[in-house]
Amino acid sequence: MLINCENVSKRYADKLVLDQVNLCVKKGESFGLVGMNGSGKSTLIKSILDLTGIDEGAITINGKTHRKVTSRENVAYLPDRFSPPTHLRGKDFIQYMLRLHASDKSKKSIEDVLDGLELDKAVMLESVNKLSKGMTQKLGLASCLLSGKSLLILDEPMSGLDPRARVLFKKQLLQLKQQGVTVFFSSHVLADVEEMADTMAVLHRSKIYFSGTPSAFKQKNHGSTVEQAYMNCIDMKKI
Repeated sequence: MLINCENVSKRYADKLVLDQVNLCVKKGESFGLVGMNGSGKSTLIKSILDLTGIDEGAITINGKTHRKVTSRENVAYLPDRFSPPTHLRGKDFIQYMLRLHASDKSKKSIEDVLDGLELDKAVMLESVNKLSKGMTQKLGLASCLLSGKSLLILDEPMSGLDPRARVLFKKQLLQLKQQGVTVFFSSHVLADVEEMADTMAVLHRSKIYFSGTPSAFKQKNHGSTVEQAYMNCIDMKKI
């Protein structure tokens, strides 16, 4: 397993956010983590990346404890509230991230990704603080796509994107997946999970209530779509 969470629990003061969470992500798959706002998705992701401590359990990345920096050497991460340094131009930010990731992407590869997300040269010459939320999100996505890392961890990656931008990003992500890159992403847009994920997990009320393929999820929860199955699933948990 590339990511393995065993009986992970996390509390903020008296609030139990993660309760004995077990989760496995295999190499080369696209894994979608779904749940309502406040369900603990971002906390689980930050726990995996050791950005917040856990109270119980164990997490490994590629067989190494997540506490070791070396476990994350092949990881690129996009947080749910992405906010790049506002004093940089878009072009400067991408160059900075390429150096940070020690990425050796060619000029053509960089241009292909930027063109694929419709980040044109005029946009890239703008200061980050002048960009719209959607353009800023594209910038963050581009930095991950160009990172050269084998594991992308993306927290609500399509937040702020318009329909066209969502399609463009999915196309870029599919190309990386075909190259063997593992993608672990969270989303509350269930149609995206149904389209993109090989495996999905439902995090609800701090627990994992399902982990498996979208088709198995639909079958188990009697839904013709993942969205319908999700509603049936959480209704059975008596919110």
